[in-house]
Amino acid sequence: MTLTPSHIIEYLFCPRFTYFEYVLRIPQYEEKDYKVMRGRHLHDQRLEQNKDYLRRRLGVVDKHQDQYLTNALIRGRVDEVLELADGTLAPLDYKFAEYKDRVYETYRTQLYCYAWLIEENFGRPVRKGFLVYTRSRNKVIEVAIEEQDKQEVKQAAAEILRIIDQNFFPKATRYKARCVTCTYRNICIR
Repeated sequence: MTLTPSHIIEYLFCPRFTYFEYVLRIPQYEEKDYKVMRGRHLHDQRLEQNKDYLRRRLGVVDKHQDQYLTNALIRGRVDEVLELADGTLAPLDYKFAEYKDRVYETYRTQLYCYAWLIEENFGRPVRKGFLVYTRSRNKVIEVAIEEQDKQEVKQAAAEILRIIDQNFFPKATRYKARCVTCTYRNICIR
């Protein structure tokens, strides 16, 4: 089994999410969520529209679109892998969202996962990533990616596999406010 950035994001939200969804196999019904479906449609549209577009002001010398990347632990589809003038690479991800003066942790985590995948598949360093907020007139935000960020997602992936392989019931998140919006709040032991 390989994981996706969504698995990592869910685990970091609360380790029990992994247990309920992947050990007990209790599904969450995200397919019905309008924003998820609209975002997927827009995502496909943007990839189509940007085939010949190069982001020169970001120092981009080349790009690889719609890259499906894997390693021993995770897999993911990166909207664009940018080759930068300094020899590094950077993931670029489109978000069907408005930019509201902050980058959500879930978006950062996704970029960290992509950085890990890009480094392993392309053999070149990743030090930053970019988010394009399509509902804010395609505003581009740069996100720094440190070595410790990549290590955190690698550690999370290992923990997820331990939960699944050993049917391990982990501790809940220490951030109890997250329980209010959790899909599994009605069946979780607090």
